[in-house]
Amino acid sequence: MTETQAREEICRIGRSLFDRGYVHATAGNISVRLDDGFLITPTDACLGFLDPARLARLDAQGQQTAGDRASKTIALHTRIYAAARKFDADTACVIHTHSTHCVALTLTPQQDAELLPALTPYFVMKVGHVPVIPYHRPGAPEAAEQVAQAIERHGNAGTPIRAVMLTRLGPNVWHDTPAAAMSVLEELEETARLQLLTTTTKPEPLDAAQIDELRRTFGARW
Repeated sequence: MTETQAREEICRIGRSLFDRGYVHATAGNISVRLDDGFLITPTDACLGFLDPARLARLDAQGQQTAGDRASKTIALHTRIYAAARKFDADTACVIHTHSTHCVALTLTPQQDAELLPALTPYFVMKVGHVPVIPYHRPGAPEAAEQVAQAIERHGNAGTPIRAVMLTRLGPNVWHDTPAAAMSVLEELEETARLQLLTTTTKPEPLDAAQIDELRRTFGARW
């Protein structure tokens, strides 16, 4: 993907997420890793109305070289790229949103270290484990460090992840293209919605044998 194509794709994905309610107002950001640096949406930009020419351009060291002022989350994104590429060298896009149902799951006391159990086969196949990161203010370096540690921990255990959940803020997801990262986000948010829709009787997760079958048949990441 050329830089021009990456700029256009960031704006296309941003508009799609905004139009369908996965992002709102000026919440959320999208970045793409280039051969010699990064593109990221500007700070306080609405993802539904991005201008390809105004996206922030940064060099390989994360220093801005062009465009509107970069989102403060670039530090987190660069930590995600560095950690995730050890287990998937093609990782090239990170998306962060404040998706409603994912955030809602973190607003009550969280006993589990993961956001969701293995509720559906496509959640297991397309998303996998989603560690919950304790609350830190937006842009806090402590959050970036804990995200990197979670990526390392799961990758070293043989279950590499494509998403983490920042308590009270929202998910960060990553993949090799913006469209693929968006698919991870969509599956994650819709699974969170299912969990919240079944509040009277909590659904049973897939059992170990069912998960193993998905792993053997489709290479599930669980």
